[in-house]
Amino acid sequence: MIQNPVGFKLFIRYNSFNRRALKFIIEEGITMIAKNKVVSLSYCLKDTQGEELDRADADKPMKYIHGGGTIVSGLENALDGLKVGDKKEVTVKPEEGYGEIVSELRMKVERNKLPAGQEITVGMELTGEHGDGKKYAFTIVEIKGDDIYMDGNHPWAGKTVHYSVEVMEIRDATTEELKHGHVHGEGGHHH
Repeated sequence: MIQNPVGFKLFIRYNSFNRRALKFIIEEGITMIAKNKVVSLSYCLKDTQGEELDRADADKPMKYIHGGGTIVSGLENALDGLKVGDKKEVTVKPEEGYGEIVSELRMKVERNKLPAGQEITVGMELTGEHGDGKKYAFTIVEIKGDDIYMDGNHPWAGKTVHYSVEVMEIRDATTEELKHGHVHGEGGHHH
């Protein structure tokens, strides 16, 4: 079978006796994952040790606009051309996933530099700016007296991860969704 990006499938049927191509059949109307399509996926995400990190089941799939850069590039690129019902195993390395660990995003901050009166606990997330002017979510990873240790790396940074995905639905994104950069409605963003 040969697939093209427009969504046509070309089947070549062979005569079982002499292996000659006998017939070409073209099917129209097969919707495939491509730029500006809203894709609904069920998936299971695991690390290299097989520990489950995240999941979206078929009854509550993840929805995103393909080609919009809202999911990790290694997964998005691997989904190009799939259709509803397709299943795929995808391995994503850090450089196409959650990034390498950036040591500058691991830091020690004195307690008095944080908002006064706010209870600080391990696992808590704070938003702050780093020297590059970008905002990062920092997770409190350790507290030693007045020293607060924070990490602005994604929890899966530096990890190779494995996705088991199934395509649940594909549709065209609306003009409004494309303008806003996210999916609207059930399973998406609500304004």
